[in-house]
Amino acid sequence: MALKEVSDMADEIKITKKAHKRGDDGYKIVSVRMKEELLGKLDELSAKTNRSRNELINILLNSAIDNVKVED
Repeated sequence: MALKEVSDMADEIKITKKAHKRGDDGYKIVSVRMKEELLGKLDELSAKTNRSRNELINILLNSAIDNVKVED
């Protein structure tokens, strides 16, 4: 956050607006529940690949989502 200088006698503090709002980069924030065992595997993979959980989840979902077949 960029703050403009204000004097000790100022009645208000002015804060500049951010250039981009959250989500403008095409990404949305989601929350996911998962079992500890799966989270442990994800953390192991994260350590081995030096990638964040977020990055790995996106890579894995992108790889798998087109291979799903819904059966009636």
